[in-house]
Amino acid sequence: MSDTLDHTLYFTQVRLVTGADGRACWEEAQIPLDQGKPQARLSALMASGGFQLRESPVGFRSDFHCTGEPQWLFVIGGAMEIGLQDGSTRVFLPGDHFYSADVLPAGATFDAKVHGHCSRQLGQVPLRTLFVRA
Repeated sequence: MSDTLDHTLYFTQVRLVTGADGRACWEEAQIPLDQGKPQARLSALMASGGFQLRESPVGFRSDFHCTGEPQWLFVIGGAMEIGLQDGSTRVFLPGDHFYSADVLPAGATFDAKVHGHCSRQLGQVPLRTLFVRA
């Protein structure tokens, strides 16, 4: 930590992960913003494996699936709903993000009634997202 920073701030990382029971669930982690200057606090530099942009048309929806490889997802435009096996949903709007890491457990065969999440576009504006591979 730089001596110009008198206390550490954190960025809350919303994470979609695979729980011990093999089901997707939400959790939060704190990323320290312990670098930079008081006017612009930064996290440590994180590696990435590239990025992709996606546009999903009005009416888009996916079946239950697991994340292939962990990645950040940032909503650039429109609205996105993520559904979990327990019936809960969470909506993400422009500027919102989450870290998608609900991968299929090692040795498991995908079961659409147990694993993963589903997603859909909401409203009358196409969904635009940015995926950044971890």
